[in-house]
Amino acid sequence: MTLDLPDDSPMLDLPWIITFGPLDDIDEWEAVVCGPYERPHALALAEAVVAEEQFMAVVEPLVPAVSVEQIRSEITAAQSAAAEAARIDQADLYGDVEDVVDEELTEPDHPAEPLLAPSEAELRAGFRRVAARLPGATE
Repeated sequence: MTLDLPDDSPMLDLPWIITFGPLDDIDEWEAVVCGPYERPHALALAEAVVAEEQFMAVVEPLVPAVSVEQIRSEITAAQSAAAEAARIDQADLYGDVEDVVDEELTEPDHPAEPLLAPSEAELRAGFRRVAARLPGATE
């Protein structure tokens, strides 16, 4: 799972993390967080790992917060998004089926090629680029 972003999104240049966790409550274990990576590396690693395993991977940007207020703002935004998602889930559980498009049932125009996992050298080069973009890296 990851965000679908437009090609010009400034979030694409942020460092990204991967959170691996169980798919259901039956197989419960502590989530594993890896990163930061560049987005293409994070997506490829996540895909390579879950291709052979039965768990989920969430790829998300790592937002470097530089103040308490910025962190509080991010928390408030996340809480608002969760509340909105819960409201939508509870809305009309048995709505008009014609209004719902199940993307998993639609065939893509062309099958997606699996991403190749980056090499250790590529990851290390990505780490250096990510570190160079962090606030204070050039100070």
